[in-house]
Amino acid sequence: MIPDRENAIVIWKKYNSSDALFKHALAVEGVMRFFAREMGGDEELWGAVGILHDVDYEKYPDEHCKKCVDILKGEGVDENFIRSVVSHGFGLCSDVEPESDMEKVLFTIDEMTGLINACAIMRPSKSVMDLEIKSLKKKYKDSHFAAGVDRSIIEKGAAMLNMELDAVMEKCILAMRDVCDEIGLRGEI
Repeated sequence: MIPDRENAIVIWKKYNSSDALFKHALAVEGVMRFFAREMGGDEELWGAVGILHDVDYEKYPDEHCKKCVDILKGEGVDENFIRSVVSHGFGLCSDVEPESDMEKVLFTIDEMTGLINACAIMRPSKSVMDLEIKSLKKKYKDSHFAAGVDRSIIEKGAAMLNMELDAVMEKCILAMRDVCDEIGLRGEI
């Protein structure tokens, strides 16, 4: 079974309760859908993978990208879908290398959405709507800002996609603007 958006959310909520993690899942979903439209991918599939990419993280942070295999198999999810979810942890907590465009995008943008979120909430407006690439690049270069965001993963992913880092940043900002209400980043604009 390949879950649609509704089923993906049901599965996610079965194993998670954190509002912050849910907003992250929705941010990743939004960016995945944006890239699917741009790259000719299946928007529903890419979005569902985005929602479920961290399905095991809240309960099993030390077994991230490992427990999700059991969780998603138990939910009857297709093995190729599971492979895509696991691939986003390549080099960190998984040895499954991203191969498809969808997997490469997920690998690249997972960390980037966290950085954009951190940048947006630090702005006076608390919004992604007025976040410009110039500001994001400045924070990206500051290794102390959002120190948990692994910039090397973003760079490796951009290279996998044959995209300039600036292009990845711009597309992620635009995509997160599309879902700003769902992820709580409309702010005070």
